[in-house]
Parts: sequence; C-alpha cells; structure tokens
Amino acid sequence: MNAIAPVGVNASAFLDRGDVGSSPARGRAADFLRHAGLPRAGVEAWKYTSLRTLAGIAFTAAPQAVDANVVDTLLAEVETISGLGAGASRAVFVNGYFDAARSRLPTGVRVSAFAAEGRIDDDIDPTGDVTTALNTVLAHDGLVLVVPEGVDAGCLLLASIAVAGDAPVSIHPRHTIVVEKGGRLALLDASVGQGDYLHNPLYDITVGEDGHLSHARVQAEGDQAIHLAVSHARIAAAGLYDSFTLTLGGSLSRHEVHARLTAPRACVHVNGAQLLGGRQHGDLTSVITHAAPECTSRQTVKNVLSDHARGVFQGKIHVERIAQKTDGYQMNQALLLSDSAEIDAKPELEIYADDVKCSHGATVGALDDDQLFYLRSRGISGVVARSILIRAFLHDVVDQITDQRLKDSLNLTVESWWKRGHA
Repeated sequence: MNAIAPVGVNASAFLDRGDVGSSPARGRAADFLRHAGLPRAGVEAWKYTSLRTLAGIAFTAAPQAVDANVVDTLLAEVETISGLGAGASRAVFVNGYFDAARSRLPTGVRVSAFAAEGRIDDDIDPTGDVTTALNTVLAHDGLVLVVPEGVDAGCLLLASIAVAGDAPVSIHPRHTIVVEKGGRLALLDASVGQGDYLHNPLYDITVGEDGHLSHARVQAEGDQAIHLAVSHARIAAAGLYDSFTLTLGGSLSRHEVHARLTAPRACVHVNGAQLLGGRQHGDLTSVITHAAPECTSRQTVKNVLSDHARGVFQGKIHVERIAQKTDGYQMNQALLLSDSAEIDAKPELEIYADDVKCSHGATVGALDDDQLFYLRSRGISGVVARSILIRAFLHDVVDQITDQRLKDSLNLTVESWWKRGHA
C-alpha cells in the first residue's frame, strides 16, 4: 500500500527549491521523489487522490516574518477551536517556524524547537511514502516534546498558523513527540491559515511502556490550502496512542497514519471525522501493523459530505505472524447530504497469524426522511432538524476520545460546523 511506483508527475517544483538541506536521509528522499514523482490516481495507495495539480505550482519557501496582526487573528481562531482557555500551555508555529514569543511551554516536560537536520535520520524510512519524503527533503523546524517517565504533562495546544503572500508557499514542520514509560500527555493540534499554501507536517511519535498519548488534530486550513500530513507512531507494551483527526478545511487534504504495535498489550485508536462541503476533497489513510501478540487496534471514521465534496477512506490492518491474539476493528461510515457528494472506501485486512479477532466494514447513507419529518412535526426547523441528526451520527466517534478535555473541545468544534452553511 505504501509503495510509490515511478508513474507519478514531476516533483521539480519542490526539488529545485534553494532551501533544500543536505543529509543522507534528505538525499535518499530527494532521489526517491526524482524517481517516483508525485503520485497520481493510477498508483494504488493514491487511487482516489491525485496530486497532479501540485506539479504546476511553483511553491516557494514560506517567509518567517509575516504580518503580526494576521498571525494574532489566526491564533485567536485556534484558541476558539481549542476551547482550552487563554492560559493553556501552547507551542505556536508560524509558517513552520517556532514562535517563542507567542508560546507558553509547560513545565515538567522537555520542550524545544529544532532544526530538523540533526534529527532527520530517526526511525522513519524517508522513502516510505511521498508525504514523508517531501517533509524529509524540506523540513527546517518543528517541535520536540519529551514527557519523562511517570510524568502527567497535562494538555498542550500545538498551533500551526500559515500565512501566504502573493505567491504560493509550502510549509514542512517535523514534530517529534515522545512519551516515556508511564507518562501521559493530551495534545490538541490545530492548523489554520490564509492564502495559497501547502502544509506538509510530519509527526514522529513514540509511546513508551504503559504510556498514554491522546492526540487530537483539527485541520481547519484556509479554503485554498492543500494539507498533506503523515503520522508515524510506535507503541510499546501496554502503551496507548489515542488519535483523532477532524478534517474541516482546505481544498485538498490527506492525513496518513502509520502505527506499529511493537510489544504485547499495546493499543492504538485511529479515529476521525471528515466534515466537507463545496468541492473539498478529504482523504484519511491508515496502516496499522500488529507486530506483537495480544495487541488491540480500533478505528472508526465518519464522513459528512455535502455539495460536491469527496471523501476518501483507506484503512489497512496488517497482522504479522507473531501477532497472535490480535484484536482489530475498523469501520467507515458516510452520510451524504447531496446527490453530488461522493465517498470512496477501501478497508483492508492482511492477516498472517492464526489466533486473531479482526473485522472491518463500511456503510453509506443519507439523512432519514422519516426522522426529519418527525422532528419537523414537533416544530423544529429543517436546518435545526438536520443538525440534530448530524450530531447524532457523529456523537459516538467523538465520544471515543479518551481524554475529556479533548473530547469537549472536539464536540464544540463539531457543534459549530453546520453554522458555516454545510448542513
């Protein structure tokens, strides 16, 4: 699923940039992109999402200095999305650069920004997929956060703000999150912006033995934005990586999650929701690898699509031979609010062990006319009736978030979605 055959389109718009750094990993990633190009729909892993439009865009490096008033306005938008309060700990990145003046870093953890050059060779294959390769070639900054053994680090807001000028820009932050043995962290990650830009963040995540990381992402990029994100997570014995992705913004977006359960009783949740309208295209793709016995994975993705929006779900559970007593579950459901909306779903199971419990499924439907009629007959307006049914459809997937603070925040964000006119 991850292989990119050399049938893509030219990637020179990225490779010819003057800000490309040099390191062995960057070199391998650049060679990979030159050979493979940017994938088009004929590549299986990108069957439903094409990047052909990127080939004709001359992206430049995003400027570090931008209008402070614009940044503050967008930061206020992030704070509204988060619902965490003005005094919450936060790490702010503007155009991919750490903004120390606007950040409030938590105590008890090791938090810093870094020039990615020294960390680019971590445990991630720079040629495993195109989004990882792009980030490896062009990453220049990012967050390094380490939760020490046994520490409950509370909740942190990671605010990513993009501001493009007259020309299209691309932004490639590389974030490293480590939760050591017995540590806990709730991370709310929100992306907003304005202008014509590509945001390509990479998350390098390690959850140690008995560690717990709740990671909620809210993608609320500008209308012209392209968002290509990838998370690589490794979970140790009895650790939990509880992730949730809420896709709201951007014209084209894709978030890949590659999670590997490396020791017994490790657990991963890869849940999400896509709420799209207009001609938005949103893609959630995952590969969950059970590489040890007695591990658990859960994935539920729900899509609410209106107008001409298109949603994509590709989810794969890979069970290695050693991974006996695996418990894996995967479900994708879509609610189409117009005849022009489209959902493409490809759930997969690849199992090499004998003693496993794995299931997957997909459903597609529309709002129930009888339920709408019942609500309307009780004096409820059509818009409110539709919003009630949409909330009911989304409730159980948001409810699966294990951290109450993140759950409350995501519920507030979902509550406000249909006010933008999609419902």
